[in-house]
Amino acid sequence: MTDKNSETRSTAIAAAIILLAAMALLYLMPDVIVWLGNVSPWLGTGFGVLVILAFFLVFWLRARYQRRKNR
Repeated sequence: MTDKNSETRSTAIAAAIILLAAMALLYLMPDVIVWLGNVSPWLGTGFGVLVILAFFLVFWLRARYQRRKNR
């Protein structure tokens, strides 16, 4: 039973770290987009798109890792 409890704790810690990092990045994102937008509108747009895609990419990779681990 401790193995399942350890796995649940590990999953919760990983999710918390991912969400905290995403919150920090999303908090800073508008300032960075404006700064990059002053250089080039394409840079600002590209950064915004990459940040949003990275958020989903992290969870997709985590789910893929978990599926392989549970085989």
